[in-house]
Amino acid sequence: MSSNLPVYDMTIGEFLKVAGSNSHVPGGGNVSAVVATLGASMGAMVASLTKGKKGYEDFQAENDVILKAFLDGIEELKAQTLGDIQAFDEYMEVFRLPKDTPEQKEARTKAIQAAGQKATLAPLNVCRTCLKLLKVAAQLAPKGNKGAISDCGVAAIVLEAAIRAAMLSVDINLPTLTDATFVQNVKNERAALFVEAEELKIDILHHMRARW
Repeated sequence: MSSNLPVYDMTIGEFLKVAGSNSHVPGGGNVSAVVATLGASMGAMVASLTKGKKGYEDFQAENDVILKAFLDGIEELKAQTLGDIQAFDEYMEVFRLPKDTPEQKEARTKAIQAAGQKATLAPLNVCRTCLKLLKVAAQLAPKGNKGAISDCGVAAIVLEAAIRAAMLSVDINLPTLTDATFVQNVKNERAALFVEAEELKIDILHHMRARW
């Protein structure tokens, strides 16, 4: 299976069949991004159910911005799903480079490192987008349609879980990378992402439950 995998043109059943096959894609990073789109869709649904509703007149302008942010985030995650597939394909491809001469070995090593960094940043970008959408959900939870607010909690739980899941595709690459500064920067961002995502999730769930 190649980077041409039409993930978002598949039925759910088709996607699950390919994901459960011996194809190397969709893998963990891709699946995590798809899961994240589902989390974002729940936030978008709550905002859609708030739009134009009686009792939420003072929140309409802010809600419109929130709804757009979720819809834009879904498109961003869709693009990042493809980006993750492409990055992994490229990473696998460089291992096929020739290594018969010292020059070829050096070029291959450099190509592997560059592709490894790209394959690390692809799922990390998914995590960054998920965090951005958690911040949007945190704006919606205290004011969105009360009748659908549990789905704002679903968005929070799914997006935070998608961060932790996608980060595994980051973690597995780090031991293979020789750029110590790059690796440390990723680890620092990883730690900060986890802390902020957990705090946002807890805050969203608190507001959700307070409105039941």
